[in-house]
Order: sequence, then structure tokens, then C-alpha cells
Amino acid sequence: MVFDEKMIEQVYKNLSSKLETVQQTLQRPLTLTEKILYTHLSTEEQLRLYERAVDYVNFSPDRVAMQDATAQMALLQLMNSGRKRVAVPSTVHCDHLILAHIAAHVDLTTANESNKEVYDFLKAVSNKFGIGFWKPGAGIIHQVVLENYAFPGGMMIGTDSHTPNAGGLGMIAIGVGGADAVDVMAGMPWELKMPKIIGVKLTGRMSGWTSPKDVILKLAGILTVKGGTNAIIEYFGEGTESISATGKGTNCNMGAEVGATTSIFPFDEKMATYLQATGRESVAALATKYKKHLQADTEVIANPENYYDRVIEINLNELEPYVNGPFTPDAAYPLSEFAKIVKEKNYPQEMEVGLIGSCTNSSYEDLARAASVVAKAKETNIPVKAKLIINPGSELVRYTAERDGLLETFESVGGVIMANACGPCIGQWKRESTTPDRPNSIVTSFNRNFAKRNDGNPNTHSFVASPEIVAALTIAGDLCFNPLKDNLSTKNGELVKLPEPFGDELPKKGFEVKDAGYIAPSENPDQAVVEIDPQSKRLQVLEAFSAWDGKDIIKQPLLIKVKGKCTTDHISMAGPWLRYRGHLDNISDNMLIGAVNAFTDKTNAVLDTETGDYIAVPALARKYKTAGIGSIVVAEDNYGEGSSREHAAMEPRFLNVKAIVVKSFARIHETNLKKQGLLALTFVNKDDYSKIRENDTISILGVTNMKPGVPLTMVLHHVDGTEESFNVAHTYNLAQINWYKSGSALNALNKI
Repeated sequence: MVFDEKMIEQVYKNLSSKLETVQQTLQRPLTLTEKILYTHLSTEEQLRLYERAVDYVNFSPDRVAMQDATAQMALLQLMNSGRKRVAVPSTVHCDHLILAHIAAHVDLTTANESNKEVYDFLKAVSNKFGIGFWKPGAGIIHQVVLENYAFPGGMMIGTDSHTPNAGGLGMIAIGVGGADAVDVMAGMPWELKMPKIIGVKLTGRMSGWTSPKDVILKLAGILTVKGGTNAIIEYFGEGTESISATGKGTNCNMGAEVGATTSIFPFDEKMATYLQATGRESVAALATKYKKHLQADTEVIANPENYYDRVIEINLNELEPYVNGPFTPDAAYPLSEFAKIVKEKNYPQEMEVGLIGSCTNSSYEDLARAASVVAKAKETNIPVKAKLIINPGSELVRYTAERDGLLETFESVGGVIMANACGPCIGQWKRESTTPDRPNSIVTSFNRNFAKRNDGNPNTHSFVASPEIVAALTIAGDLCFNPLKDNLSTKNGELVKLPEPFGDELPKKGFEVKDAGYIAPSENPDQAVVEIDPQSKRLQVLEAFSAWDGKDIIKQPLLIKVKGKCTTDHISMAGPWLRYRGHLDNISDNMLIGAVNAFTDKTNAVLDTETGDYIAVPALARKYKTAGIGSIVVAEDNYGEGSSREHAAMEPRFLNVKAIVVKSFARIHETNLKKQGLLALTFVNKDDYSKIRENDTISILGVTNMKPGVPLTMVLHHVDGTEESFNVAHTYNLAQINWYKSGSALNALNKI
């Protein structure tokens, strides 16, 4: 079954003529990124050469995908949009709310019972608006999209930061907040600042223990967690041709960890083969026919420095396995140096749990290569010293892997097969421990490893590696083990070296599945009924935010001055809080509870200047809100790094925070703040951050005459009667200023 075949055919049918017009207008060779972006301009958008990282541009994506945690708020907003049906093909994927605890069957049964209210809501809204629904257990959104929806040359948005996974099939796929998804589902153009383009040239060919994951692990060390902000990473060079489609997806997926808008590979035979293997022969044929349009122009490849904003070259012949972490995905170490780092930094050397899966590495190829390592350990009687947990990426992958004996291999050494869901990757892991805060080390094939991310323990040192390396370290139970050179002892005392991993990119007998988990929307959508219990603790009808009062912000108290890294996990934690993703009031009780107070170095304790006590961040915000007072949040660099979760923007909006002022923003989060009607501001001089005192009240002047490119003035009113003022910048264009004045982008949409 080919989903949306007519839409895909139309994209290819118009591709040649559109690109011809683009080439005639721009009069220059084009990167692959430019070809897709310019052929997806919104109809009212003027065709001209847009300035990268400066111009805001409207696009018309081909489709939308939403995972169940973010879909709740997105669909609650869609219900307020005035739309009856979605304007583009859209899907909901139930992958985030399944808690990994015992094993797949038990955990899935528990999830269906505990989340029934939410699943019923998502399915009902999907029926009413014509949205495809992937039920719990069907798989992780990005793997399912790669298997069913992604196509070369297409453009999609998804309410998850790892939507770029679809770049493994040559698609521009961008993670967004739910309000952006609502715009597209409602038939509105979607706005994005024209991104810069980072060209990554791959030469040579990987071999041995090196895997596709190691490309992005190395690149993360080069770019850091914010080096890709407002940029698209475009891979090119002959080295791309040797990487499988799912391997390409891994690299695109983790581009989110360097802040990239998205990542993309050029169309090649590996993609065509994957499309054919997943039942999309017609798409493979069309992509092959238009192959030259699905790659960068030859002049770009010959002289990349003239067309990319930055060029990075990685020689796959020389690339070795990497291990990244802990606590940040850009702490990148070649495996040959990692043991030294572990000892120098005194990381817990014992490796307690190995976790393979997540949207990043849960393909058939990933499981096959990891299973080959485990199989050799079993065959040679090497004991597996750490726990092993597997999360297959989809029911298609799981069923096929079970048929081919891969899952049995893992289980034979004590491995536990969890549900086809995100699980421990997003904190949905009920990890049994008698001392939950103790220092320990785990190694995963996931994408993120922020503190508390996987199990809620701030002292869990989480390291990211390829599935093959995870398997090897799990067997050894030792972070300092290097399978390229070290031996392991069998139960008989013999020393054995693990052989190089191997595994088929695609199953030799083809993919097979009994029930992929897809439920088509109702043929009678007008008869679909969406009910929300007013007493529900998990779902709440979304009330529109109030419009701007027309005044400057005057003497509002500081809520919190955040120190150091502040990701969306710090702003709006996942884990057990996922259950409230459809209830804005309840989930607002987690707002900024993970952020570090710059004045005390403590979390979730801020000064109530009225009483002198330190209380929870949400409690103080609610106190101010009840009194009709707003508040101001101040933070450092790359604020809002990580997930696309718009709850991190909606919660402060709901609790009457007036402005977020930071040294710099992560792309998705800045957009989310704008969409929800909050002021997102940056210090013109980053040193001004140090001027904010704990008991300050703050004014922001110039809001009444807010214009694009014109800074506002921030005034600090100190308790000693002195004042300090300085400029703060913003990136709002005229449309975004209208969002702010209307109270939110959705309010502005409803005025049209």
C-alpha cells in the first residue's frame, strides 16, 4: 500500500517545471536543499533569492506527522481553528506514552489501559478531521514515517524534533511545535527563516566496527549542540552512496542534537532499494526518473565552498566508532580515546545497562548488526555482564526480526524486548533501583543524554553510541572495553576477541507483518464525536490566550534567573509528566522545575520576595498570576535546546510569564514562544545577564511601538532604588508581531 500516492505523483509531475522556473529566476546552480525549499514555496510567496538566516519565507509542506504526546495539544488547537478537515495528509502516532517496565506485551496492555482516555481522544479527533491513526505498538513515529510516508524531494513537518529522520529518504523534514502543525493542517502557509546550509562531504567507505551512527557522533563534536542552529545539513560526496537509507536516517535524526533545522541526503540506489523493500516500488520508479532533481547540481558538488555556508569533510575510511557523553550529545570521543576519558573524568566504569532502539537506531539493519555481536558472545560462551533492553522501531521491524531469529538472539542472553515505542529514550522507563540517585553508567543507541533524560536519575551517566558498540559494551559490562583491540574472557577462562559486526541492511526474505497498526480515518467524519470530560485530569479543553493589553511591560518580578544549560527537559520534563500533555493546567506544575536557579544553584526553589521563602517555580508563578501580576524569566545560551515540545512555551504563557530574556534561543523553542504570544528576547550584550538581581522587578519598554529589527529596552529596578537599562533584541517580523498582539498565532489565524 502506497499512502498518498496521488499527492506524491503530483509533486514529481510538477518538479521539472518548477525547478526550471527556479533556475531561470535565480540564475545559479542549486544545492539539494534549495531545490526542495524553492519548489515548496507557498503560492503567494515571491520567487527570488532569499537571504539565508535573514529572510522569513512561507512554505507549503506536503504532509504533517504528530506523536501522541505532542498531538494532544496540537489537536486541541486544531479543534479551535475552525477547520473541518486537514488540508494536507496528516498522521498521529502513539509511541510516547508507553512505559517500558517489564516487557512488550505486558507494558502495551498497561499502556492501553492507563492511556485509554487519551488514545480514544486522539482517535476520535483523527476520525473527525481525516487524520491517519497509528495505534499503540505500531512503532516509533520516525521509523513508521520512513517506512510509509517519506519520499525523496518531499517536504514535511512533524511535532517532534527528530522529524528530520525522513531526510534518510531525501526529504526535507522539520520538527515544529503543534501550532505550526495546526497552520499547515488548516491550509495556511508555514513560515521558516531561510536556513543556512552546511555541506558535509563524505568520502571513502565505512568498514569493521564503524557504523552510520559514528558520522553524526563525530559531527556533533565538531558542530556542538548549537553549531547547526538555523541551518540545514546537506550530506554529499561518494561516501553517501555506501550508507543504507536507515543509516542515512540515523544521521539526519541526530542532526537535531546540533540544533540543525533538518538534514538531508541526495537520492541514490540505497534509497530506491529501501522504497522497493517497503512496498513503494512506484515511488522508487518516480524518484529514479527524476534523479537529477533530487541531488545537488554538479557545479555545487564540484565547488561546494561556493554554495554552502560551511563545508565539513569526513573520510569514512578513517572514521572510527565514537562514544558521546555524558549529559550532552556533543561530548564526542573516538573509541580509542574513550577509556582514557572515563578514567580521567572518573566516570562510573561499570556499564550497567545497554539500550538499543529509539527513533535513531531501531531499523532491521541496526538490530541485525547488534545481534551478530551478541550471537558471537553466546556462541563462544562469553557471559553478558550488563542488562540489555531492545526497543524495535516498528511492528514491521519487530515482526520481521522475530521471524528471522534476531529477537531470540537477544533474549537468549537475557535481553528484554520492550514495546515498539520510544520508552527509555524519552524517560518512559520504570527502572528498578534500590538507590535511584546513585552514580552509574548506561550506554544507549539513542540521540539525547541530558541529565535525568532516561531514568530520572541526575547521576546516571548516559553515553550514546552505535547499536554495535552498545552490544559490545553490554557484553563486557565495562566502559573501558574496546572491541577493536581488547579480548573478553569466556566462562572457561579463554580469551576471545569479538569479531566485526555484520548484518543485512534489509531482510533477505523481505519484510513481513500481520498487523502494522494503521487505522484509517472514518469514512463518515461528520458523525465522529469528540468528548472531553470536564473532570478529566489528563485532557482539558483549550481556552484561547488573551490578547495583548496594548501596554509596555512595567515592573514585573523576576521569576527565575536560570544558570547553565536549560533544555526543554528542564523547562517541561517528560517521563511521568507525559500523562498531562493534554491538560495545560496540570502540566504547568512542572514548569522550569528542572532549571538551576543562578542565585542558589538549586532547582525548583525561587525567592518569594513577599515572604522571603524559597518556593517551587510554578507555585510562585501561580501566586503572581492569581494576584494579576506577570513575571519574567532570564536564562543563558541555547535556551530551549532539545525537544520540539511546545508545552515548554505554553506553560509560561499559561502562568502569565510576560517575557523570556536569554543569551540565545534554540530555533524550535523561539518559534514556539512566538506562536504562543510570548516575548522572546535576547541580550544585545550577553554580559547584561549578570546585572539581573534576585529581587529585581523588570520593565520592557518599546513594546507599544514594536517593529521588526528595532530593539526594545529592558529596565532593571533594584530594591536599593537604583536602575539599570540596556537594549534587548528580538527577531519578530510583522506577522509574528501580529501573533503577539493577538495573544497567539492561533488567535491571529481565527481573525482571518
